[in-house]
Amino acid sequence: MQESLDLPAALVGVAPSEAVLIECATMWLANHLLDKNDLTAAETALFAALAGCPAPVVIVSHEVGQGIVPDNALARRFRVAQGGLNRRLAARAGLVVAVMAGLPLVLKGVLP
Repeated sequence: MQESLDLPAALVGVAPSEAVLIECATMWLANHLLDKNDLTAAETALFAALAGCPAPVVIVSHEVGQGIVPDNALARRFRVAQGGLNRRLAARAGLVVAVMAGLPLVLKGVLP
């Protein structure tokens, strides 16, 4: 299933025997930001849905804060929002892996 905005609805009815791949949290956030949605409400709903999902969930997200600071307000707002979302996702995750140059770098947890 593909869903660009309403990830909580997409997580409803997922069976424990399934696996969920969210590709990617960065685009989900950008879609909400461009639609001028309430980011706090969207994130709160997403975290509630993730907490209630009985299946394992893998979330792909991009690190956007290691480059230069963007010159426009929307891009700066996105950069800050993405960094916050990534921190909050990582705080709730059991395993956090950064991939650089194709190499997994475990930031939290232990690879299976």
